[in-house]
Amino acid sequence: QVQLVESGGGLVQPGGPLRLSCTVSGTIFGIYMAWYRQAPGEQRELVARITTGNTTNYSDSVKGRFTISRDNVKGEGFLQMDSLKPEDTALYYCNNYRNPWPWGQGTPVTVSQ
Repeated sequence: QVQLVESGGGLVQPGGPLRLSCTVSGTIFGIYMAWYRQAPGEQRELVARITTGNTTNYSDSVKGRFTISRDNVKGEGFLQMDSLKPEDTALYYCNNYRNPWPWGQGTPVTVSQ
């Protein structure tokens, strides 16, 4: 069974950056990967996705500030988050976009003074 481990979250001031990492226990070759987030009291939402050919797509709320990438050889995904806002505060997850694996624990991001 594939296991997902997200890391890199933390407390950051508004306007600051964070880089999240996602380690997949299996291969990500041929896998359409995505990052999601869930704020307290809210439903999980799609933030960004990246195809096997590295075509990317972003939600309107993060477009121009977040960058998704992948390392197929290492089986890792990344989410570079810049110009963070308090409304980006959430638990962040990665997963297979088309056929989701069991969800990992996520990594918490808090944007606050």
